Amino acid sequence: MEKTEAPERYFSGLAFLPPVLTAVCIMLTVVMAVYVLWFYQGSYQEEGNGETYDRYYMMITQDNKSSFWQSIYQGASERAREENVYVDWLGNDQFRNYSVEEQMQVAIASGVDGIIVTASESEEMTALIDQAAAKGIPVVTLYGDNTQSARCSFVGVGSYNLGREYGRQAVKIVQERHAFTTDEEIGLGTIDRPARVTLLVNAYAKGLDQNILYSGIQEAIEQERGDTVIELSLRSVDDTNDFSVEESIRDIFMEGDIPDVLICLNELNTTCTYQAVVDYNKVGMVSILGHYISDTILNAIDRNVIYATVDIDTPQMGGFCIDALQEYHDLGYTSQYFTADISLVSKDNVDAYLEREEAQDDE
Repeated sequence: MEKTEAPERYFSGLAFLPPVLTAVCIMLTVVMAVYVLWFYQGSYQEEGNGETYDRYYMMITQDNKSSFWQSIYQGASERAREENVYVDWLGNDQFRNYSVEEQMQVAIASGVDGIIVTASESEEMTALIDQAAAKGIPVVTLYGDNTQSARCSFVGVGSYNLGREYGRQAVKIVQERHAFTTDEEIGLGTIDRPARVTLLVNAYAKGLDQNILYSGIQEAIEQERGDTVIELSLRSVDDTNDFSVEESIRDIFMEGDIPDVLICLNELNTTCTYQAVVDYNKVGMVSILGHYISDTILNAIDRNVIYATVDIDTPQMGGFCIDALQEYHDLGYTSQYFTADISLVSKDNVDAYLEREEAQDDE
């Protein structure tokens, strides 16, 4: 069955219309999107070799390109098949031009059996999750939480422990670089030359996770730095789109006071920071602590451009989302939190990851 393309997003062009007409246009767009989703939802049985599934879940994310989200969706799909459930990725195809909130409206109006969404602490998201719950649609927040809502569970990483790992690695970088300075040079982490560690945070993220992670970094640095002087700061990255992220990071390198260590909290920031370090000839001068793994990130670690990255068990995260929804449907309750496993990838163990990636490519 041929899929019908969703109408292009045009909410941003309605600002000049009268309020009533604007509301009507937005409602019409949502109705059209719901129709497309119903048509698309009706075709999933045919795509599944004629099988009939017990439930239909929807996964909603803003980004549909990165390997991070693709891996999570793959993990969710594999776990869903074991449960005779079909899980769809709303932003992956027909609705890629809709915001997370707009996709939530479509999913709620379509009456899906469960929603997995990358949430924020915004009031609009809280209202949408509560609206879904009131209609009997359980919502699992993924990676980004909304603690004030009626969501049934949150699947993510332990932000505090992740922050402590970043903090320990930042201290290790500073102390290693200081050890190679001569008596005539002013080393990083001295009274004369404090080491500068900067955490890149998403400018429009309103969740508590970034604050908790920052606290973890701060505490780890204070506990492990010894006599080393380290200044920790935050730097906002405009995460509106890929281009704005790249521009925000390049602005850092165009300034005179470039941090010694940059800590990235997602795959895109890590990749853009790596590219900026290369483009501005700062290899060996700026150390990167990254987030997640990809071919680009692993190769950069192998070439000593990225110091280390945090590998998150993304298939496990996807599986947890399905487990939470299934438990809620079957039992009426589920665990409030599911925390995915993390591990550190550095020069010491990157070869094993590269070999694994090569083996998967050969399959």
